[in-house]
Amino acid sequence: MGGKGDTMSIRVDANVPYGNVCDASVTDWDGGTEVAFTAHPHGGPECLWFCFRLSGDATGAVRLVLKHMRTMLGGSVPEAVRPVVRPANGDWSRLGPGRGEEHPDGQLDVTWIVEPFQGYLDVAFCYPYGREEVDALVRETQPYWRADAIGVSQGGRPIIRLSNRYGAKETQRPGLFVVARQHSGETPGSWVLDGFLRKLAALGEGAPLVWAVPLANIDGVESGDYGKDNFPYDLNRAWGTPPMRHENLVLKADLAQWKARCRPALVLDFHAPGGCETNGIYAYLPRPSGDHDQHDAEATRWADVLKGSLGPEYAAEPFGRVPDYPSRWGTPALTECAAREHHVCALAIETPYACIGDHVLTRDDYRSAGARIAAGIVSDL
Repeated sequence: MGGKGDTMSIRVDANVPYGNVCDASVTDWDGGTEVAFTAHPHGGPECLWFCFRLSGDATGAVRLVLKHMRTMLGGSVPEAVRPVVRPANGDWSRLGPGRGEEHPDGQLDVTWIVEPFQGYLDVAFCYPYGREEVDALVRETQPYWRADAIGVSQGGRPIIRLSNRYGAKETQRPGLFVVARQHSGETPGSWVLDGFLRKLAALGEGAPLVWAVPLANIDGVESGDYGKDNFPYDLNRAWGTPPMRHENLVLKADLAQWKARCRPALVLDFHAPGGCETNGIYAYLPRPSGDHDQHDAEATRWADVLKGSLGPEYAAEPFGRVPDYPSRWGTPALTECAAREHHVCALAIETPYACIGDHVLTRDDYRSAGARIAAGIVSDL
């Protein structure tokens, strides 16, 4: 894709890990280059995640234009959208606040200016996290975490579960079952889980038994899907009996094995919210059920524990919430399956993509939040 003059040397490439971009154009702009693009829905009703490479040499500034912002999930506050970029031989860094541009017909775009680059520049909605990062976690904490395939995805990719112990049916050690990336583009959840698991590794024998599935929707992760409400079924709305996706069948079998090998204490499901939320980290409790008041009360108690461990630096107000948004699916989420089918307390943790108030979130912030969550849970078991 190219325009006049220098723009001919800049190409937009989605053929990168977790690649997602569409409707892209490259044109001249004020002595530099303008790259306009849209997040691809990849067959789902919602879009948000994008990730692509600008290949070539940009001798002038580059103006990035994200189009159709109002069609993205939670896309209403341009200055709250802060993508990350990575130059050749460099590391990821955040861009500044987006600048909204409303067209005469009401369409809303958001723009950023980036410095000239040589070779290429990677652009993503948030810090990517995939199998490479999981492998680094296991390697850097070895020999603490075992990595085992517990089955395959609908696309035939192995689903990896990390564990610090296998447990046994006679054990009374408290246990945690943890999942991230049911919605494949929600990378903050993975970074928080990364810090959570690193903290537990540092505790060594003092940690509970933990089974964790860091990349639940591995097909969506690898394909660059956003994954929220994607067809044929949102992974986090497929936990009914029978399950609506093969990944859920695999995960439900592993959840049952975990429950039989420990004293089940808590199920955690790490997510990220709408793209422009900046109020902080919060927890969704299972929807209330009169048949399970004890578990509902326990979920509220755990939410209070996590709010205290995160502290005002990270925790939103209010922290413990009950989902009240409309769903396209009538089938249960993981938290509801754990509470209603397995009688285990469960929480979904939502971590913003870019900022908490004026504080810009880094990978260290995500990991710090995860470590605080882990410390709070361990201290209360």
